[in-house]
Amino acid sequence: MDKITSVLEFMHICENLKTTKRTGWVNAKITNPESISDHMHRMGVLAMLIKDDTLNKDKCVKMSIVHDLGESLVGDITPFSGVSKEDKFQREKEAFMNLCNKIDNKEAGEEILSLWLEFEEKKTPEAILVNNLDKFEMILQAYEYEKREGKRLDSFFETTKGVFTHPVVLKWVEELYKQRSQLQYKE
Repeated sequence: MDKITSVLEFMHICENLKTTKRTGWVNAKITNPESISDHMHRMGVLAMLIKDDTLNKDKCVKMSIVHDLGESLVGDITPFSGVSKEDKFQREKEAFMNLCNKIDNKEAGEEILSLWLEFEEKKTPEAILVNNLDKFEMILQAYEYEKREGKRLDSFFETTKGVFTHPVVLKWVEELYKQRSQLQYKE
């Protein structure tokens, strides 16, 4: 396969991220829920906004925009999908390997796979931050849906209690909770 064809094939698969709605929002019956791609994009922007000189910010942005690429093949598997963490990891690993093998630029494929594995292992400061951003972006979106639709989405907030560790993200979470406490709900 030539370089152009492999890039196009890779991007055609990644297009699924733009059209696949996030499972949690679909299950919560949100009108016009965000896509997986929407989520990853905003995480990348959040990574750019972090002020922390101890982190490799470029790595955080890259990790944010690739961490869910495997979902282009396996879909958005949530903790409530009935799939074990081990099985989810295996499915996503196979998807990442499949995707990365399609990329003619071997270095790029290896970087994408390496970033995902680092994200999953949650051991480096960058991976810990990006995992914080993953959960923060979810509750930020939940708050925005609560404002828009006037209904409570408590379960999204409950599942993230105590998971935030980065000092900047903790401040964002605190402010978000303050704003949320002012909401008026229809329900």
